[in-house]
Amino acid sequence: MQAEKLAYYPFTSEASAHVGNLGISLESLLNSRAYRAARARGIDRVKEALEGEIKKPPMSGEAQVLSELLSYPFARMLVACVDDQLFTRRYALAEAKAAYTFMRNENPDFLLEFGEDFGIQADFQDSYFNMHFTDYIRFSNSLKDPSWKLTNRQLRAGKIKITREEFARLLEEAVRERIEQSFPIPEIPPEVSSFCAPYVAEIKEQFEVQKKKFGATDFGAVEPELFPPCIAHALANAQGGVNLAHSMRFAMTSFLLSVGMSVDEILNLFNISPDFDAEKTLYQIEHIAGATGNTYKPPACDTMRTYGNCVGKDRLCEKISHPLGYYEKKVFIRNKEQGEREGEEKRNENKKGNESEKPGKMPPEKDPK
Repeated sequence: MQAEKLAYYPFTSEASAHVGNLGISLESLLNSRAYRAARARGIDRVKEALEGEIKKPPMSGEAQVLSELLSYPFARMLVACVDDQLFTRRYALAEAKAAYTFMRNENPDFLLEFGEDFGIQADFQDSYFNMHFTDYIRFSNSLKDPSWKLTNRQLRAGKIKITREEFARLLEEAVRERIEQSFPIPEIPPEVSSFCAPYVAEIKEQFEVQKKKFGATDFGAVEPELFPPCIAHALANAQGGVNLAHSMRFAMTSFLLSVGMSVDEILNLFNISPDFDAEKTLYQIEHIAGATGNTYKPPACDTMRTYGNCVGKDRLCEKISHPLGYYEKKVFIRNKEQGEREGEEKRNENKKGNESEKPGKMPPEKDPK
């Protein structure tokens, strides 16, 4: 693979070997003026990942190709120093998505060779890829669209027939998994930590802003006692260790994010589930929260009924068409009742105060004896 091509796929084994053969020391990468552009690009790479998209500029000239290649190991240093699981997942996902934009346009021979680097054995015949079902399951497992289910696929002689774009999509998952699993880095050299510290502080600050956006809400403090019956039921089941159907997990997660719960708080709600997988669950929650650029809202009541998730319907439900509308109405009613109570208490206090200020009657004097 040419260096220009490697710059688009810096996480491959070939790209890693190429960078290693350049003989550039860690001290040079961190401090040499010759690699200042690579460091700047590495910082931009990480910051762009926070926004959900790493932009890959067209490669023009050896200097730019080298900067793009070296920006990846420097970006990895920054991610390692941030040392946050959610941030790592965000970065890995952004790198994988950037790679996919190029992979989907690559020719079949390139994609087959690319797949071999990830241990994927496949072949290409009659405009389709044939992929062993074990590899297919491994990389499609995190894809929730029903079309990816094995039962919806044609299986022959142990292989699944998929399109070029679908094969590229599965390679995207392979890239995400490789990058994600390469962290955390056990021992970060002190000189790396020291050099990266100012950039890491800025990145962490930006990431905190992003996390607040995930859970942005106009409802105020989260109040579980005001949740609609369907969400309350799902929440009770999750806390009781009951496996929720995928549609109900999505509905509950998207609802909780919408009313202001954080990604980490929701992750903790699922940690008692029998099939709990911290990394997979975190990825799913982050995805619903908008890590990929699309923020998902909870389904409407009609959709909840369609999937059999409308449970414990009460009188208010009959007047509401959306779980968020139920919660908003409950908050309004609660605030109204609270305001009325406070008004009544204030009136009572004023009344008592007025009575205490009235002149009292003197007790009758006793006749002297």
